[in-house]
Amino acid sequence: MDLATIWFVLIAVLWSGYFLLEGFDFGVGMLLAVLPRDEADRGTMFESIGPVWDGNEVWLVIAAGATFAAFPAWYATMFSAFYLALLLILVLLIVRVLSFEWREKSDDPRWRTTWRWANTVGSIGAPFIWGVALANLVHGVPLDSKGDYSGNVLDLFSAYTVLAGISVVALFALHGATFLALRTRGDLRTRAGAASRRLAIPVAVVVGAMLAWTVAVGVDRNDKSVFPPVLPAALGAAALVAAVVLVARKRSGAAFVATGLAVVLWVATVFTTLYPRVLVSHPDFGNSLTIPGAAAGHYALSVITVVAAICVPIVLIYQGWTYHVFRARLGGEPVAIPPVEPVERRPAGTPTG
Repeated sequence: MDLATIWFVLIAVLWSGYFLLEGFDFGVGMLLAVLPRDEADRGTMFESIGPVWDGNEVWLVIAAGATFAAFPAWYATMFSAFYLALLLILVLLIVRVLSFEWREKSDDPRWRTTWRWANTVGSIGAPFIWGVALANLVHGVPLDSKGDYSGNVLDLFSAYTVLAGISVVALFALHGATFLALRTRGDLRTRAGAASRRLAIPVAVVVGAMLAWTVAVGVDRNDKSVFPPVLPAALGAAALVAAVVLVARKRSGAAFVATGLAVVLWVATVFTTLYPRVLVSHPDFGNSLTIPGAAAGHYALSVITVVAAICVPIVLIYQGWTYHVFRARLGGEPVAIPPVEPVERRPAGTPTG
């Protein structure tokens, strides 16, 4: 396996890490609209992802940087094709970031409601567009003979890509519900578990349909055989079935692992179906960008491989430590502290019994 192919796999891993970690805090943001009953619940939900959401965004930065360094032609064409979509994602992410910081600036109910809804809108909108964008890599976009995008923003939307966006939103909502059931306690945990049970079967159906359709699109648009794309798709379907069973049995930890696997296998299905190309051209398949054609030179790939070998373990260790520090459950009834009886004071010189 050459360095270009290794970096294609590494970029898939980075997207998997981003979807896995950012997926549950996007899901928590979506559930802010329906799950909490009062300000205390909303505060607990914000607190559950407060220490980690910004660290999760690091995976997106690394994935984008790795694509720029390892596949500059891919990076340039994607930014040309998805310019408006990526700009909208950036706006949604900025609004979502502001909601974490500005929500606490005032106790006014309308102020807090505004920023809560800002978080929810950003948490729904960004995953939807990410799903549409990644699905377009396989479904194909119009490219000319120079590899430049020759379509418009409406060319990015089809029944398949819209389903892909919806599937990401749905899967993240379930992932967020299982996270809250694992991370919180008391009545909020009970409601998070109930939400995950209501979501599990519809999400499994939607995501399962998207995985099957992705394999079919790969065969139709990317000159692929059914195998190997069917392997991660089948494993993803199995993870979804496991999630349905586990949430029904109220096994929050195992259910969270199952939804996390489903998220990773969603990304794996897309990238396995995409290989050996990085961007399919449609209707002119011959203009598709391939891994060797879009990759940087061997020296550049060698240098960034060394940099990645040093930096990625540091990021993993830091994030692992962060999750370990903030592993305690949140919410529930406050702990009752027994009253302290006052100590009787005696006048100076009074003999004690």
